[in-house]
Amino acid sequence: MALAGGRLIDTPPAGARRVDLTGYRVLPGIVDAHGDGFERHLAPRRGALADLGAGLAAAEAELAANGITTAVLAQFWSWEGGMRSPDFARRVLAALDAFDAGGTDLRAQLRLETHMLDDYAAVEEAVAAHGVGYLVFNDHLPHARLAEGRKPPRLTGQALKSGRSPEAHLALMQRLSARGPEVPAALDALAARLGARGVTLGSHDDRTAGDRAAWRARGVTVAEFPETRAAAEAAAAAGDPVVMGAPNVVRGGSHDGKVAAEALVAEGLVTALASDYHFPALRQAALRLAPRIGLARAWAAISERPAAMLGLDDRGRLAPGLRADFVVTDAAGRIGATFAAGMPRYMAGPVAARFLA
Repeated sequence: MALAGGRLIDTPPAGARRVDLTGYRVLPGIVDAHGDGFERHLAPRRGALADLGAGLAAAEAELAANGITTAVLAQFWSWEGGMRSPDFARRVLAALDAFDAGGTDLRAQLRLETHMLDDYAAVEEAVAAHGVGYLVFNDHLPHARLAEGRKPPRLTGQALKSGRSPEAHLALMQRLSARGPEVPAALDALAARLGARGVTLGSHDDRTAGDRAAWRARGVTVAEFPETRAAAEAAAAAGDPVVMGAPNVVRGGSHDGKVAAEALVAEGLVTALASDYHFPALRQAALRLAPRIGLARAWAAISERPAAMLGLDDRGRLAPGLRADFVVTDAAGRIGATFAAGMPRYMAGPVAARFLA
């Protein structure tokens, strides 16, 4: 394998420097289709960092250390406030526009709360202004408790994070939940407009086959983190991409009792694994799956297949003409080097010594 101009090439050019990587694996760079682990870098404490660029630099360093060369940063646009507020989303999008990641491809995903009907126009403006290519629909409102007139759990803590009093936060949730009958038609129209722009659309936490069918009818094709086997099977049967969390695989099951991802991957029901909240989990999940389904298939779930799902046909594989995105690992799967678009983004240990010799 050789590289030049940020691309992989067949034949090394005359005078090219050679690096002996005997004993190591060279694998495609990891493509993370959904991760919010960057949040801890942007705001390690509430209000601690005014310069989001510095936080993005720290996040990129962690991504590279974990072999991730393309990262979709999942940013909320939510009534929950704080780091999930529309204002913070706008700040993150602006910071991404201004940030030079040195080869690592950082992209934004917006996670829109479905009942924020009055924000739909602003979301569309943000998508257009910042070139957002991926949007996922969420609904985190505790509708059943609100309908019963009961306070949601952890109301005071959530209110403090949002900068509201508990009373104001509860009133906001009640107002949004009451607009439920308006939501389906509004979603139909919004999804159609975003789809016409070429935005990839996904739904989050589908519970039933009916949920998935309803989203598919709107052109919302990606099923992110389906909560049940039935929802995952329905998505896969229809040819919809299914994204599951790599931490679910690493843990041997969901942390909150939802469907276990490992069996779904082995059965071919999962298109891509995503870091969700923990960047190291992607590599760890592939290594855990390798004895069961083979390293090539396991690694494709964190490289080739998520790249294809996102329409990124210039990465995810090692082939001439593609971006020079690759990682060098030892036999145990430890990462010694990460290159993104031909640029070294991480090096350590004996692998670094070989490159520096």
